[in-house]
Amino acid sequence: MKKIQLVKSTSGVRGVLGNGLDMHMLAEYAAAFGTLLGKGKVVVGRDSRPSGAIINPIIISVLQSVGLDVVDVGIVPTPTVEIAVKKLKAVGGICITASHNPSEWNALKFFNKTGEFINPSEYKKLNKIFEAKKFSYAPHNKLGKLTEQDKWIDEHIKATLAQKVVNSQAVRKRKFRVVVDAVNGAGSVALPEMLEKLGVTVIKINCKGDGNFTHEPEPIAKNITQLCKAVKKHKADLGMACDPDADRLALVDNKGNAIGEELTLTIGVMAVLLKMKGATVINLSTSKVTEDIAKSLGSKVIYSKVGEANVVEMMKKKNGIIGGEGNGGVIFPSFHAGRDCLIAAALALTLLANRKTSLFDLVETFPKYYNIKDKAQLKDKAKFLLKLKKFEKETATLLGKCKIDRRDGLRFDFAEGWLQLRTSNTEPIYRIITETNSQKLTARLTDTVKKYFK
Repeated sequence: MKKIQLVKSTSGVRGVLGNGLDMHMLAEYAAAFGTLLGKGKVVVGRDSRPSGAIINPIIISVLQSVGLDVVDVGIVPTPTVEIAVKKLKAVGGICITASHNPSEWNALKFFNKTGEFINPSEYKKLNKIFEAKKFSYAPHNKLGKLTEQDKWIDEHIKATLAQKVVNSQAVRKRKFRVVVDAVNGAGSVALPEMLEKLGVTVIKINCKGDGNFTHEPEPIAKNITQLCKAVKKHKADLGMACDPDADRLALVDNKGNAIGEELTLTIGVMAVLLKMKGATVINLSTSKVTEDIAKSLGSKVIYSKVGEANVVEMMKKKNGIIGGEGNGGVIFPSFHAGRDCLIAAALALTLLANRKTSLFDLVETFPKYYNIKDKAQLKDKAKFLLKLKKFEKETATLLGKCKIDRRDGLRFDFAEGWLQLRTSNTEPIYRIITETNSQKLTARLTDTVKKYFK
């Protein structure tokens, strides 16, 4: 029997269509979310995957049926929905997107009135309404209205370029050549248009915006080889790849090397800390490179659990001025509290322009660590967690003396680096992340851990 693929968390309800995720469930979640929000205006957007065209009218109709006025912003990046919620003073928003997951997946991402992911408390209330099936349907004369607005990508670009940490003048002077791979997702229009407004010569690949993911959509090194080749072919200054909902950005240097999505965050953090002083907030799965660079610029570094909502919550608590997640997700909260590939791209170009350097040469100045991110199917979560407890007791023989953080799975910090084991918030898998100062040690530890959990 085929394993049902469905994941629920503060990141939304996400699954494989026809195998755990169905229209009836999505409609009930929309009704529950509308019931939670009460009265007012709600923003709905989506990424470009074809199933979104079917889901979109269902979500809109259900939200109207509980009395909410809906603003449909069309195919846009997830951060564009967040910005629209805030600027329209809406009571919430939904983005129909499964982010970096393959095309058979889709999902609903829920945002509160601040334009941020719903927090754990709000998620708990939402799920309670969903499970009780007590939806506040409106009478026929109090149904919500629908408005369609197609201006929000332009608004997002304008707002990005208006940020004081973005040096548009310096970027224009550099006359960068950039290859963009948007995997035919929601960033297909937004990212190239913003770059062009910065005076960049843009070479587009996979920017049709038709949802035809021509390669695996997660913007990690093994999936963006086409972009690496295109950077060398066009003698570009760098390459940029975003995921289907354009909240994550990966970079390719001027020699055609995928530098790793971790360094997008390092570069964003560096660009901001050279202009502003304050704390940096990153998640527990983030490379130590970002911590080292932030500390070298006088910033206190604070770790949070994995997940955008968790990072944002910690940013509020600790007054973080910059941060995000090491998957290419840069969060600059004085702009808006969400991962955003547009601000990440603008910050990267600003840093290169201000320092009059290439991406290859900039990366050469960073501390060197060897990082392996691996994953495996989570067949039985309960059994995995029991084995994880056993693993914790036996770590002394494997890692020596180490500090253990139990907030999100287990993270072990030891003399040569760190290792984390955790279950995913977005897929039925568990993740193994190993980072040390030795390539051989990183590979050996990863292999040992994988065999242990086989």
